[in-house]
Amino acid sequence: MQRSIRVVAMAAVASLSACGGSAATRVDPAPRMTAPPEEQPPADFGPREQTADEQVNHVLARLTFGARPGDVETVRSMGVDKWIDLQLHPERINDAASDRYFDQLESYSTPSSVLQQKYPPPNQLLQRLGAKGDRSKLTPAETAELRDATAGVRKVTIEAQSGRVDRALLSERQLQEVMTDFWLNHFSVYIQKGPPERYQLAQYESKVIRPNALGKFHTLLEAVAKSPAMLFYLDNWESQADSNRPRLVPLPGAGGRGRGGRGGLAGLGGQQLTPQQQQMLARRRGGLNENYGRELLELHTLGVDGGYTQQDVINVARALTGWTFPRPQQGGGEFAFNPQMHDAGEKVVLGHRLAAGRGIDDGEDVLNIVSRHPSTARYIAFKLARRFVSDTPPGALVERAAATFTRTDGDIRATLRTIVTSPEFFAQKAYRSKVKSPFEVVVSARRALSAPPDGTLRTAQTIATLGEPIYGHQSPNGWPETGDQWLNTGSILNRINFGVAIAAGRIPGVSPTNWKGAESLQNATVEQQVDGVVSALLGGGVSPDTRAILITGKNPFLASPAALDTTPEMAKPKEPVDPDEAMMMLPEPGGGPPLRGPARDRAFGKLQLPAKGLALIVGLAIGSPEFQRR
Repeated sequence: MQRSIRVVAMAAVASLSACGGSAATRVDPAPRMTAPPEEQPPADFGPREQTADEQVNHVLARLTFGARPGDVETVRSMGVDKWIDLQLHPERINDAASDRYFDQLESYSTPSSVLQQKYPPPNQLLQRLGAKGDRSKLTPAETAELRDATAGVRKVTIEAQSGRVDRALLSERQLQEVMTDFWLNHFSVYIQKGPPERYQLAQYESKVIRPNALGKFHTLLEAVAKSPAMLFYLDNWESQADSNRPRLVPLPGAGGRGRGGRGGLAGLGGQQLTPQQQQMLARRRGGLNENYGRELLELHTLGVDGGYTQQDVINVARALTGWTFPRPQQGGGEFAFNPQMHDAGEKVVLGHRLAAGRGIDDGEDVLNIVSRHPSTARYIAFKLARRFVSDTPPGALVERAAATFTRTDGDIRATLRTIVTSPEFFAQKAYRSKVKSPFEVVVSARRALSAPPDGTLRTAQTIATLGEPIYGHQSPNGWPETGDQWLNTGSILNRINFGVAIAAGRIPGVSPTNWKGAESLQNATVEQQVDGVVSALLGGGVSPDTRAILITGKNPFLASPAALDTTPEMAKPKEPVDPDEAMMMLPEPGGGPPLRGPARDRAFGKLQLPAKGLALIVGLAIGSPEFQRR
């Protein structure tokens, strides 16, 4: 018996690995865009191995966060190629319902500096009130102020994390959302970097990434480089010239002459400095920080094998000194160039000489150099092909996409078009060859079952439970893009349990039987119900093993020791360090061990599959390999 269970577990892993609070707010969907876009010049797409139905399923799986009821018919009636072209031009798509929903969210419509002033981090507020951590010293009015600030910080965090889910769920501009997710992973930032970071996340997503997701790469790169979220995360906001380097404008009392405008403490000369000014001056004399310079080359543009040296890293970091934003610990603000922090010496970056005595032009020239470098074209083309085609994308496709990137001066839309209209994209081996990330699993399930937006942290916490906390990747390389990094016995069991939780009605806002077409299946035979669920949720085709599970209502994997063991295996979250960290109780990043007993109950509630019926079939279908792939 033990051996047969291990075989089942190994088979489940192999099956996937082989594929390369408050009531929910109801939002009426925007009208479907069925009018064909402007006629495009004919293209030689090459042979397509997938059948017509497979092509429809394929584009909905790869270019959206999962098909909703009715989407298959929409794509089929419009035609796959015209539908792709429409999605490549999101400005042509009516997204009014999604926009209305997000207009109500304060974090998406308010500058980060205003948010932090309105809802200061509780620890900072305690210090300002003179309590120094002892809340018993607070007056009733101060206690109320602290309570409001704590609730405000939580609200900002909820809106940033739930907003990622709800936009992916609601938007008609699905390819733009998939690309927004791609770039947020490529230009990853970390919510727990420090209190200022969380105030900036909604604006980072909505003002920096999404508007540029299908535009010119250089424009996107510059927007990221000047965003407070990235400047704070990779410490460039405090990077400045080393003490042995000339500054564009000398610091007070430093002597010598600088060039350029004044800012900050400039002009104080020999005046007596206040303690606050002395503290600021000490920070500004700190020195060069290479973090952003290194990640700009290694992760954002050229790639780790892109041909740069350590000296290039140093000179890129020098060129970007003075790229900062004011008062990050007190609320921050918009991007600003500070000439007092800038290294004004000569620099050489990737063979290009940057003359001495310049200012912000140094950093802007660096962005021009790296965004148009041949290594960047190949690196971005490879990552896009890996996201949309295969964990190991064909070299010929990568080269063609890189050529498009170079020819169009980094046009993301044109590069993506080369990839998603290619024979490789529509190859038979590409069909269902990608494993969904936890974010994709949860969002696609909610879309398939017509679930409304959440607006709380519950859905974000479910995604975190499956191993992908939103904005929760500490290192700047982002979440994995290949299936092998997401799959192990424990993570597969957790995904199956997610389906069980849906069947048991344990996922708030998600009903296993409240989707278009479900009503006609309620009184059907088991075989008819299985056929209906396979058609609606699984693209009309499943393996014999999956069909047998749906017919019998029994998944052998759920009978394994990992599923039955009642001993808690996942450690409880660490105690928060301070009040404004209380909402950040997330599991460790990655696929995670199987949730057992109490740990599983904390994640999904008490789980018990229905004995039979449509809800059972839907839950098992969500946990099937076919649903877990895209």
